[in-house]
Amino acid sequence: MPAQPISSDGHRYCGKKPTRGLIGTLALLILVLPASSFAEPQTTKGESKLKIIQLCNGADRSSPDQQINGCTALIETGKETGLILAIAHTNRGNAYTAKGDYDIAIGDYDTAIKLNPAFSKPFNSRGVALSKKGEYERAIKDFDEAIKLQPDYAKAFANRAEVNQKLHNYQQAARDYDEAIRLSPNLGDVWNGRCWARAVLGQLQPALADCNKALEMRPNDAATLDSRGLTYLKMGRFDSAIADYSSALRIEPKMASALYGRGLARLKKGDAPGGNADVAAAKQVEAKIADDFSHYGIR
Repeated sequence: MPAQPISSDGHRYCGKKPTRGLIGTLALLILVLPASSFAEPQTTKGESKLKIIQLCNGADRSSPDQQINGCTALIETGKETGLILAIAHTNRGNAYTAKGDYDIAIGDYDTAIKLNPAFSKPFNSRGVALSKKGEYERAIKDFDEAIKLQPDYAKAFANRAEVNQKLHNYQQAARDYDEAIRLSPNLGDVWNGRCWARAVLGQLQPALADCNKALEMRPNDAATLDSRGLTYLKMGRFDSAIADYSSALRIEPKMASALYGRGLARLKKGDAPGGNADVAAAKQVEAKIADDFSHYGIR
């Protein structure tokens, strides 16, 4: 599987106008709020303004709760500008998303959007939270709006591609990955994501090139090894598929797609005991794995 974790992103600010910085797939970089932009927050613990801002910016990566507390302190002053409040609500929403509290996060993103409807970041982040809840069509609309507001928003293209894959819209996913790679070729798992989409579409040589590129960047990534395993499986290169699936499983022993793909490759080679054992193990992990592979053009 491509297994690109869709993640809320934050973005660095050097003044009062948002920049358009991009993040890596797994990083939770936070909107940086300049200390000079804030009124002094009133706190019962004597914390300085700078400390509160640092917390809301996610300087303490040990716990999302610290970021939530910092952003809440800023929001509750009632003295900040609309843009600053939109940033604080987006930061707090990102922290709630990191905790898995998606409904609360969505509430913060809603508020940020009301405060600054031209701000692309909370649309992208709300799309992430909606996708985590399985509300894919609503997520797509938010990514569309983020891209409309910020046409060079590579992360939003990558997130939309991932959701399009979940909806089995592989052609659109591949186009979105094309754009994400054009805008930011070092962004997260986009090469792996496009490898997967191309493999499903039967564009096997380009898919293989993408997976090889992804593995140059992250040599021991189980998801990319799994994607290349699928590519080799569809090419009929069963030994190579088995090798990649086995490597993925050494890293993630319960990866259902790698178990099922290896099982199919073993069956194609005439290894019925090994193949059937892998297929059975995959179905124990993910009951509908055979249906998934049917969408990939493999039965």
